[in-house]
Order: sequence, then structure tokens, then C-alpha cells
Amino acid sequence: MTYSVLIRDPVTGDLGVAVQSHFFAVGAVVPWAEAGVGAVATQFVPDPRYGARGLDAMRAGTSAADTLQALLAVDSRPQWRQIAMLDARGNVAVHSGARCIPAAGGRTGDGWSVQGNLLDSEHVLDAMAATVADSAANPALPHRLLAALQAAEDGGGDVRGSQSAAMLVVSGARRPPPDNEVLVNLRVDDSHNPVGELDRLLGVHEATTKLGAAVGLIVSGDQNASAALLDDALADAHQSASALGPDNPEIHLWRAVLLARGGRLDEAHAEFRAMVNCRPQLHDMGARLAAAGIVSEATARALAHSPKVTRRVVGDSTSRY
Repeated sequence: MTYSVLIRDPVTGDLGVAVQSHFFAVGAVVPWAEAGVGAVATQFVPDPRYGARGLDAMRAGTSAADTLQALLAVDSRPQWRQIAMLDARGNVAVHSGARCIPAAGGRTGDGWSVQGNLLDSEHVLDAMAATVADSAANPALPHRLLAALQAAEDGGGDVRGSQSAAMLVVSGARRPPPDNEVLVNLRVDDSHNPVGELDRLLGVHEATTKLGAAVGLIVSGDQNASAALLDDALADAHQSASALGPDNPEIHLWRAVLLARGGRLDEAHAEFRAMVNCRPQLHDMGARLAAAGIVSEATARALAHSPKVTRRVVGDSTSRY
């Protein structure tokens, strides 16, 4: 019916859970996680109280094993549950009720667990466990989670097939605002290849995160950002373009602004025109950015019109932005 994986990154302490099922929108039910607290998967006949109350208990300092046992003790239907818990210290606990449809069970290791039910065979669990244990092959936590799901699919997966998947990754410690504690939160609710689609979405997520760093430099208001910072931001935007595709106007927009801020007006204008070619409705974006105070009016004109003409009209004032 469902298989899932929980991992604590031994270096960063980040916590992650990923799941796949032949069931609609599994990500709305099975995975739970909270920064600096733990992660939970509640499946087979899922009960959200294991997620909410489990995180409450682990937040108070109770271990994963003690939390799971306490919740099972007050559950009138524990035989119908398959639950996995991982606390912020890397302790894991798994319960597979007697009524879980075989092949069913779990495997655990140092800071991780894999579990599933209605699997093609127990080889699915062994394949997931071997993949998770080989952290050198996939050092980044989201990719370790994804690799475990793919190993399950390659090993036979859910005997009914595939329909939905999800991934949730949070930081290993609480972070002060405005830092984001949820590092990855992706769902594929209905697909013939949910793990493959989750892989694609993870690539988009990583590219968008890089682009977001570039945008952050722009909206920070730091008009004196060093050339090195601008170059790094442009490199991030370029990497994002490779993943998001050449027809994504967002890439062209922020590259144009970064280039203009670095004084590279000819390139900035070319990026702006590429953006408009992708989406003509954005033809007045320069004026919109100026109205928001993100660029100067002179820079807005340089983006929308030939920079050679702009230089004759406004001199070198665009080089400040």
C-alpha cells in the first residue's frame, strides 16, 4: 500500500521523510516533520494523531521509542497501524501492526528507518535499506530520500503500482525568523510515475532556491554589493536557467536586473527582451520594478530600451543600480 523513509542527516542534523503510495495525495496524510524535533510517518490505516501528538512529545524531549509506545498504548486499533518515528537525536522506532497486509515490515539503522506494507516483496525494504545506508552515493539528504524511493520502485515497490509521492525536509535545529525551517516540501498527488515526478520537482526546487538567493540580493536594497557577490548571484541564476528552462521569464527578469546592477547594460537589455519574448505581458516590468523601488527609473529605461540610447539621455546614472 505504502512505503516511506525517515533520515536524520549526520552532518547537518536535518530531518527528512519521503513516501510513495498507490493512493491519492499520500503527502497530505503520511509525512510529518518539525525542525529541531523529529519526523513521523503514519501509514497503512493512518492516524494523524501519531503525527501531531508524536511531534508534541518529541518536542518535550521524549525519545522516538518512548513516544511511539505511549501512543500505541492508548490506540484502540494498533494492529492496523504502521508508524515510524525519528527524533532530533537520530533515535528511530517503527511499529508494523499485525493486520498490515504483507509484504510488510521495516528496517532501521543509525539515524534512519524504512518501512512499508502491501509491498511486492520484502526485497523492497532490503533495497531501500541498502540505498539509505550508502550515504556516500547520495550525500545530500533530499537525494538520499529520493534514492530510497527509487530503490523501492526498482525492487518492485507497492504491489498495486504507483500514484502519489511526497518529501518533507526540515532543519535539524530551530532557526530564528526569517530563516526558513522547512527546507523541502514537495508533493505529487496523482501521477503514473510519482517518484520520477518528485525527482523533477526536486530539481526545480533546487534551481528555484538558487534563483531565490539571487533575487534576495536584488531586493535587499544593497546598492553597493560587490562585483563578486553579483557574479555569484548571476552564476546561481544561470544554473537555475539550466533546470527551469530557457522559456521561463523569471530567469530572464532577474538576470536582467543583476546585469544592470553590475553595469552590463547591453546584456541586461538582451535578457529583458528575452523575457518579453517569453511573455509579452511583461513589457512594462521595468516601470513596475522602478515603482517598487527595486531599480531606478534610469535603470528601468535601460532595461526596456537600447542602452546606447539610454546612455546618451541619462549618462552613467544607471551604473549605480
